[in-house]
Amino acid sequence: MISRAKSEQLFAAALKLIPGGVNSPVRAFRAVGGQPFFVDRAQGARVWDVDGNEYVDYVGTWGPAILGHAPPGVISAIQQAAARGTSFGIPNPLEVRMASLICSTVPSVQKVRMCSSGTEATMSAIRLARGFTKRDKILKFDGCYHGHADSLLVKAGSGALTFGHPDSAGVPAAFTEHTVVVPFNDEEAVSAAFAANAGAMAGIIVEPVPGNAGLYPPKPGFLEFLRRLTRETGALLIFDEVMTGFRLARGGAQERYGITPDLTCFGKIIGGGLPVGAFGGRAEIMDCLAPLGPVYQAGTLSGNPVAMAAGIAALEELFAGNSYEKLEAAGAQLEAGLSAAANAAGIPVQFNRVGSMFCGYFATQPIHNLADAMLSDRARFAKYFHGMLNQGVYLAPSQFEAGFISLAHTEADIEATVRAAASVMKTL
Repeated sequence: MISRAKSEQLFAAALKLIPGGVNSPVRAFRAVGGQPFFVDRAQGARVWDVDGNEYVDYVGTWGPAILGHAPPGVISAIQQAAARGTSFGIPNPLEVRMASLICSTVPSVQKVRMCSSGTEATMSAIRLARGFTKRDKILKFDGCYHGHADSLLVKAGSGALTFGHPDSAGVPAAFTEHTVVVPFNDEEAVSAAFAANAGAMAGIIVEPVPGNAGLYPPKPGFLEFLRRLTRETGALLIFDEVMTGFRLARGGAQERYGITPDLTCFGKIIGGGLPVGAFGGRAEIMDCLAPLGPVYQAGTLSGNPVAMAAGIAALEELFAGNSYEKLEAAGAQLEAGLSAAANAAGIPVQFNRVGSMFCGYFATQPIHNLADAMLSDRARFAKYFHGMLNQGVYLAPSQFEAGFISLAHTEADIEATVRAAASVMKTL
């Protein structure tokens, strides 16, 4: 049995000082049982805990580590930027370079505003959509998580879903009365919601590939339908690409699926592992932001020089060579191997993958939305999670989270992961 004595001691201390012992709920392992381990260091596709145990990591700090952990180019950029000052609260050249990278890579983005988190990006994008359209209502999809802003914690995914409390306490009903929630991949439900709120919809916010209730791709034509409906009704289409941006393709999910949203939210990869967010879109919409327009948004650490330097280094390395072909190949290898392991063990698994994002559900029916995901066998997933952890493979500690592959994952890493899964599947 693997010893995690030091992690257990740290968790006992953390429980006395931090609510639940963690600073983000899903880290607590409550969805799978047991106690979390504490990381000492990370490098490439691996993390080491404080007890010296080594794991192949498929969480990748929940998406940003697309190059792997601690890539030398990013670390060097951080060191050089930090030596010049960690925060200014004054414009700096790196903000302009990052804005240029985003706008030149994502054609739907003509102007972009930096902020400090994905939550801040989605919150600001919705405020901007309401200000631009002069309408109040926003449509979102159950199981999609867009951060913890009050108006968006309605049938949210991610940690809220993991713990069975998709509507957070402390959020007044009045704050969510203008948020309309329908199932993902359900065109009829979206049409009905728009008909019932004719002329009142400011926009639709959507994860083009939802990654906070596990992972399920859009059905063919669904994103096209959302684009067509919003154009016809004067509402804005907001893509939350905090997870998918610069991961599923150079231009994100919108490039992969050929859709042009009005606004896009970014995070994760554009910070190179440091806290960051951004939102951007058509110039006429973005120019409604202060100081040009009436929609207020601000932040002391927005465009932070160290985060910008890290993100620029990460993007430039990612864009060099055939990164996306490598990620696609690694994803296909993992999908084939894990599916074969499940079939050999006679265990029903629905393996959903889009590029380098994936999720395996212990379920007999295809997973297209939150209702489907909720039918999966979470008790079996918990056993699988701990079995894989004891084999040195770290997966997200919840059935309702996506996994992430990095450029640091080798064919040998994936082969070892498949062997571990084959062994664990036999015990389920």
